[in-house]
Amino acid sequence: MARYTGADCKRCRREKTKLFLKGAKCDSPKCPIEIRPYPPGEHGRNRPKESEYLLQVREKQKARRIYGVLEKQFGNYYAEAARKRGKTGDVLLQILETRLDNVVFRAGFAKSRDMARQLVSHGHVLVNGHKVDIPSFRVSENDIVEIAPKSQEMTPFVVAKAEAGERPVPAWIEVIPDKMRILVHTLPVRAQIDTSVQEQLIVEYYSK
Repeated sequence: MARYTGADCKRCRREKTKLFLKGAKCDSPKCPIEIRPYPPGEHGRNRPKESEYLLQVREKQKARRIYGVLEKQFGNYYAEAARKRGKTGDVLLQILETRLDNVVFRAGFAKSRDMARQLVSHGHVLVNGHKVDIPSFRVSENDIVEIAPKSQEMTPFVVAKAEAGERPVPAWIEVIPDKMRILVHTLPVRAQIDTSVQEQLIVEYYSK
């Protein structure tokens, strides 16, 4: 499975904003973007001319990096969103939000999406009682996502249960910490997605 193996903090610095890819480190003074708030590389301090195309590319890259999706898969998601009814940008974000790894992260069962992806890949997550080890699996309305009973004694889940409620949970899901269970009440609408992405710029990028 192809995946990014470089430094996560470089991606945040490249986008000049926190993408919260490293869990607790992003909220600490050790966060590299607090120390070096400019893009990495020899010319990172230079100010490139911010053309309309550059803004569109950077917004697309930011969305990709937040959700941990590679270029080809992101393009496929956009093509699927364009075929569906509704605003393409809103549908695209809905597709990204309903990925299983994102749902596990949003519920507070993982410190970051990378960690959630690993937990899913290692077979610790059940959907409607069946093990699903594909992070890109998409949940549907009325699905029940839960941590496998044998896995709940593992340290990451013990910590997640103890820290339940410390992070806000989106309105479209309900978390039952005692049972390490997530109830998907409905699919998210744009107003329920707090990801700081200007989806219209992404639509403009792919519409060229």
